Amino acid sequence: MDGRARGLALLVAGAFFMEILDATVIAPAAPHIAEDLGVEPVSVNVAITAYLLTLAVLIPISGWLTDRFGARRVFAAALVVFTVASVGCALAVSLPMLVGTRVLQGVGGALMVPVGRLVVIRTTAKTDLVRAIAYLTWPALAAPLIAPALGGVLSTYASWRLIFLINVPLGIAALVLARRLVPDVRADRPRPLDWRGFLLVAASTAALVAGLELIAGQRPRWPLAIGLLVLATAALAVTTAYLRRSAHPLVDLGIFRVRTYRATAVGGSLFRAIITAIPFLLPLLFQLSFGWTAAQAGFLVIALFAGNIGIKPATTPLMRRFGIRTVMLGSVLASAACLAGIAFLEAGTPLVVTLAVLLLSGVFRSTGFTTYNTIAFADVPPPRMTSANTLMSTIQELGAGLGVALGALLLRVGDSFRVAFIVLAILLIFPAIEAFRLPRSAGNVITGRA
Repeated sequence: MDGRARGLALLVAGAFFMEILDATVIAPAAPHIAEDLGVEPVSVNVAITAYLLTLAVLIPISGWLTDRFGARRVFAAALVVFTVASVGCALAVSLPMLVGTRVLQGVGGALMVPVGRLVVIRTTAKTDLVRAIAYLTWPALAAPLIAPALGGVLSTYASWRLIFLINVPLGIAALVLARRLVPDVRADRPRPLDWRGFLLVAASTAALVAGLELIAGQRPRWPLAIGLLVLATAALAVTTAYLRRSAHPLVDLGIFRVRTYRATAVGGSLFRAIITAIPFLLPLLFQLSFGWTAAQAGFLVIALFAGNIGIKPATTPLMRRFGIRTVMLGSVLASAACLAGIAFLEAGTPLVVTLAVLLLSGVFRSTGFTTYNTIAFADVPPPRMTSANTLMSTIQELGAGLGVALGALLLRVGDSFRVAFIVLAILLIFPAIEAFRLPRSAGNVITGRA
């Protein structure tokens, strides 16, 4: 992997980190934002939802924009929009202004990551793809764990406005690098935009994200949430039927026939949803059940991050030695065991045992994410790469939102952290079955394994 390809992968990883960070960093700062803007803390959730909704609605159009206007132009424009919107968020003097700038930030975020990842996938040799994907995986591992601590520290000891201003130097640096590193990937003959497909996909994903957010909120609005989820289900059924018969669909659902792609889209998304619920539930467990302070809970969750990062240098050698299928299946099963272990932690459990369980959970979270991300596009034909990337980006965004909502729902229905963690462990049976059904040679073309 040459220096330019490595630089491109790191640039896109940085953009990915900013996008995920801003999706989760507001929550711990909500009380300070509410006090400053003169609203109730629960009202600040609309700024979180507005960002996530914008991502869900606009990600499906990213592939067409890339084909039509070129990757370099779209990626650079997305960076500009995201950076300017971040300044707007920092300068907000009212909740409506904050929500408006968050929507604009979502516009930039929806285009940065899918377009950047598409460029990396399309311009990196198959033999170098495993290393490039490793760079693109760490933001999804690190950002959800760093964001709560960062948001809490900045809002408590400085100002919540700094949460957004830290994006400015990062955005400017990324823009300078983008002009040098991002190739002008585009289609020779761009297909016409499937407006009907776009509106159907946008409506169904928006209803799904809004419903999930209402379930995950501190004060669930069940009638509206259930209504939105029913609407989303019906809209997704209509959307699927339309995309299957369209001559030029916005996203090509036929790509699910590729076995390795389907394993990531279906099994990998469920794995992502379940694993994403862990950093959401752990601080609540430590504070509400164990009686620890927010600071104590935050430091314990860092063990997950340590596991994520600590195993990264060994992930690629593991996949080359044992094969992606074996590492994937082992990661899913071990993650289920860790969830069962977390379920039986108590306030009196020795600290070293708690840290060990969280550290191992972080290790298998990292290896699992890396295997799924690596194998996703292994067998996708180049002409279908744009559509496959767009669809995967949308599915992963929904999967992350589903994780928090699933964790909140299990906690409310079971009225027990132990029940919630045990159910999450049981649900990992489904991605384990999907991984087991993969051929042993899956992904060998990428890892270079004979």
